[in-house]
Amino acid sequence: MNIKTMQSTPYALLAKKFYFDDTAFINLMKKRIYNVLLIASNYDSFVLEGDGRIDEQIFIEYVSLSLRYPPQFIQVSSEAEAMKVLENQNIDLIITMLSMGKSENFDSAKRIKAQYPQKPIVVLTSFSREVTLTLANEDLSVIDYVFCWLGNADILLAIIKLIEDRMNAENDVKEVGVQVILLVEDSIRFYSSYLPNIYKIIFKQSKAFMTEGLNEHQMMLRMRGRPKILLATNYEEAVSYYEKYKNNLLGIITDTSYPRNGREDQQAGIRLVEKVKRDDEFMPILMQSSDLANSEVARSLRVGFLHKQSKTLSIELRNFIKQYFAFGDFVFVDPDTRLEVARAADLKALQQKIFEIPDNSLAYHIYRNHVSKWLYARALFPLAELFRDLRPGDFSDLDEIRRFIFDAIATFRLNKARGIIAEFNRESFDEYLSFTRVGQGSIGGKARGLAFLDSMIKRNRLLDKWPGVIVTIPRTVVLGADIFDEFMEDNNLYKIALSDISDEEILDHFIAGRLPFRLHEDLYTFISVVNKPIAVRSSSMLEDSYYQPFAGIYSTYMVPNFLNDERMTIENLSNAIKSVYASAFFRDSKSYMTATSNVIDEEKMAIVLQEVTGTQYGDRFYPTMSGVARSINFYPIAPEKPEDGIANIALGLGKYIVDGGLTLRFSPRYPRKVLQLSTPEFALRETQKHFYALDLRPGTFTPSTDDSSNLLRLNIPDGESDGSLKNIISTFDYESNMLRDGMFGSGKRIVTFSNILTHNIFPLAEILATVLETGQREMSKPVEIEFAVDLNRPKGNPALFNLLQIRPIVDNREAIEAHLEDVVEQDTVIYAHHALGNGIIRDVYDIVYIKPESFNPAANKETAIRVGSLNESFLSEKRNYVLVGPGRWGSNDPWLGIPVKWPQISAARVIVESGLEHYRIDPSQGTHFFQNLTSFRVGYFTINPFLKDGHYDLDFLASQTPFYEDEVIRHIRFEQPLVIMIDGKKNLGVVMKPQIPDSARVE
Repeated sequence: MNIKTMQSTPYALLAKKFYFDDTAFINLMKKRIYNVLLIASNYDSFVLEGDGRIDEQIFIEYVSLSLRYPPQFIQVSSEAEAMKVLENQNIDLIITMLSMGKSENFDSAKRIKAQYPQKPIVVLTSFSREVTLTLANEDLSVIDYVFCWLGNADILLAIIKLIEDRMNAENDVKEVGVQVILLVEDSIRFYSSYLPNIYKIIFKQSKAFMTEGLNEHQMMLRMRGRPKILLATNYEEAVSYYEKYKNNLLGIITDTSYPRNGREDQQAGIRLVEKVKRDDEFMPILMQSSDLANSEVARSLRVGFLHKQSKTLSIELRNFIKQYFAFGDFVFVDPDTRLEVARAADLKALQQKIFEIPDNSLAYHIYRNHVSKWLYARALFPLAELFRDLRPGDFSDLDEIRRFIFDAIATFRLNKARGIIAEFNRESFDEYLSFTRVGQGSIGGKARGLAFLDSMIKRNRLLDKWPGVIVTIPRTVVLGADIFDEFMEDNNLYKIALSDISDEEILDHFIAGRLPFRLHEDLYTFISVVNKPIAVRSSSMLEDSYYQPFAGIYSTYMVPNFLNDERMTIENLSNAIKSVYASAFFRDSKSYMTATSNVIDEEKMAIVLQEVTGTQYGDRFYPTMSGVARSINFYPIAPEKPEDGIANIALGLGKYIVDGGLTLRFSPRYPRKVLQLSTPEFALRETQKHFYALDLRPGTFTPSTDDSSNLLRLNIPDGESDGSLKNIISTFDYESNMLRDGMFGSGKRIVTFSNILTHNIFPLAEILATVLETGQREMSKPVEIEFAVDLNRPKGNPALFNLLQIRPIVDNREAIEAHLEDVVEQDTVIYAHHALGNGIIRDVYDIVYIKPESFNPAANKETAIRVGSLNESFLSEKRNYVLVGPGRWGSNDPWLGIPVKWPQISAARVIVESGLEHYRIDPSQGTHFFQNLTSFRVGYFTINPFLKDGHYDLDFLASQTPFYEDEVIRHIRFEQPLVIMIDGKKNLGVVMKPQIPDSARVE
């Protein structure tokens, strides 16, 4: 964000521009010193090493300052050895130790430089009068720098960093605005003393501001943004550096006397100060001189002064840099008394303090650009750039300045946290962090999907793409799988978990276990920031992976957040976490692991703690809508195309959709075309009749194998009394037999979302189309997303579109050779014009079907149990089968279909949903059941022969001798395999009669 692009007030700019560009720290400090060639006699090497090897000394120095990449030192004692090393190794820096009074070092340096002109050469010498005289008489043109050895390895660090800074300054300043400190000094003795001191200050500053990073990787990268030090030894070099980097200077430290135009100039430093002050009266400058009289000159020029003969030289230098170069805390002072009025240690503290600062102090610091300079020194470049050119005159009053600074910092912190998995820190966790992790273990599939969504939103700038809407993920904290391991081992739970005892007994043992004590403190911090109910969701290692998504297998618990009773909230939260852990070992989970050929004790469980989207209505809580959308629609109705995608939405919590309830189904590209609303009669019959809300009353959450035990199943009129239906309801007028948008009179309320889909009061369709297209592009395959929307927000707050999950749809759409449109229906048991899947299946011998003549929706729950028993026998025999039945397989509403769980039909290779004459139900698309079915590449057919939609040869099946039969189910086993062919591109599927040779089926 560049303030120079303003076309209106700064505040208006911030309102329009929600994103700050991320600082590309990864692109900084690209040129480094990795290998140093040290040319020194054995005695000089011994003097240098002192108490230990140079490598060890420099390594210790690097570690103590949290620096990486310590260089390796290669020591030689002659020019010949040096040349041999240079021929065979990649050397980045040459340091030659000057023996007292000997000039051959310079001759050697000239020969090396002639052969290797790009390699920097530094002369290191002991400090003495003789050495000074020697240097005065030598040609130093090939020497990059000369330094005094003062008995401390700090000088080696300073040499290396000075060379690196010189190599990287131009790129790093241009790339992100890295700041520069200019040191102008020609005395080898003094700059050899100053530089180690200044670098120590900078590195300590870097360690302080690296905490602005949100995880260890970010922290280490941020250190690359530290200020650079550039050393000039004459006036012309100083002016050149100044002109080049004057817009990125933190400050200048200059001697008063050094060469100008090739001669010593006693006034060179004063001339430089006067030049700089003409450009920027507030540039921090420290003049230093051996002549105490120059202190008066410094005072007149309004710059600092340092006497070179001072016994506290190093301390005074350190104090000046900290105070005037914006290092350390930001200290607000009273401009009249110069007394401290407030202090901010970091960006968060600065944001919190900004409304507490007296007007005169705030104006003083803003006018002198102190805030921007402090931000630059802490490598907060985008924010510093925004503030750099601001002056009080840009605003109507100081209150507007405060609001601007606060909002800019808030926007920056929010943006910085997006797309990042931050380390959870009790001290720094607040509402600006969208995704944090506790522990170092795996975060599991579901959490990975959320983190990907967060980064996708940021990368594609979807956050505020639509006016009046925020597109984001809910605030999320993930407990790593290492906490699961610790919990299981500390409580000796593996023996219990892997046993054959009941789910209830397993849950009881897990609830009795104790979570790691440190976790409780983190949970207290979490609930102190979150003021909404908390969803406790599984995020296993295998969940939502590319090829075996475990959608809906493990439990999700919703916990009310009692703001006036933290202890109860923590107890419920802890029990919910332990219940999710336990669900990994429930009977259905173990069956699923068997079906997927996974080993149960290899499963690891992370936990996602997430704010629940929605609004509180008295003692219940729910969103305006929940939904599932897919970027591919296997059941398009013209003019829809498969790539237009499909969405299912419903009032209330998403459990209604997961359970296969009557949702509103539409294509995001054609939101006004909703089949269920095509006639009033259809709308009355085929739309949502009830919804789920979270019960917020104390005591309603108890650990249970049923994760929905504290959810309320409400009727649509209950939402009307809450005032939550205004944008989603139509009214059926009995007198006119018409459906009217909105709530009118006493007619029947029908959930149509018409104000949203038809009148576009909320851009749902456009958001879904964009998110699905973006997700599919970034995942390189079709995707399914889960989302929730809250429109009933406090006045002035934008509507909230929360993305809850993304997973790939495993979609094998490679062509098959057979032309299924040429297959004769009479040669098939089943011919479907709506088929999902692709390929040819040749190893199925069995068909299990529900007998239409004895089908009774009232008995569907019992039928599900019977199907599950048959499925277990197929699993034990390692056989597969074709399953045919009326209505929607897997629906939790038994009146819509047979309410099987996935493990009860997991051995089926093809599942067929067949309509009856008076029993036509939409297919299961959009549910977890549907996701698992497609992920395992199970063939999925929908037929309704009574409407001339597909072929189902019941007479053929009835003529076969059953392998098993009862009053509801019939199981046929053939001697020859059923050949099943599915053309995913044309959505055609057939189950061939086994007694007819394959060759006769296809022309």
